[in-house]
Amino acid sequence: MAGLVPAIAAALAMFLGSPVREAAPAPGPLPGPASSATAPLAPSRPVRVEIPALDVSAPLVDLTLDASGRLGVPDPDARNLAGWYRDGVTPGSPGNAIVVAHVDTPAGPAAFAGLDTLRPGARVEVRRADGRVAVFRLYAVEEFEKSDFPSDRVYGPTEDAELRLLTCGGAYDPDAGGYQANVVAFARLSSVQTPEPTIPGQNADHDS
Repeated sequence: MAGLVPAIAAALAMFLGSPVREAAPAPGPLPGPASSATAPLAPSRPVRVEIPALDVSAPLVDLTLDASGRLGVPDPDARNLAGWYRDGVTPGSPGNAIVVAHVDTPAGPAAFAGLDTLRPGARVEVRRADGRVAVFRLYAVEEFEKSDFPSDRVYGPTEDAELRLLTCGGAYDPDAGGYQANVVAFARLSSVQTPEPTIPGQNADHDS
């Protein structure tokens, strides 16, 4: 089982504007479908996240913590961009991988603008540097008020290779700091697509 240490969960919650509250006891992972039979993958850097139902295909940038312990964010001026927490689990590996993106930018809707419209069963694909595609299926999409964000449910340990997609949501109140809620999509690894083997000379041009 793998999860985020409290300091990392706190830093991610700070990015999302959600305070981390101590839970007693920790509720554990959200109820979902039975454990996936798909074997988790070895670590490999993710390069792109795709959500076919939303026509999303966004490059992934590395996100780290700054000197103050806050998680960096994707460029707020780039509408089609997402980020993953590179010091955590890579998508497809055992544990809980975190991918975040903006819901909008000054120029209009951003990569995760439609995240709250997804339903259980929706497909999320994460393309990796090793050529494999980790395919996840959503089992829940929920919106949480920032004043009552369930850090244990979102960032806590998972038995399988899981994925969390996070963005802002709810009412927008500029006087209260912006969006007042967060949207979280919970997904589990369902299959893996592997690159087709290359046969030397198969596609080579030949003189007639």
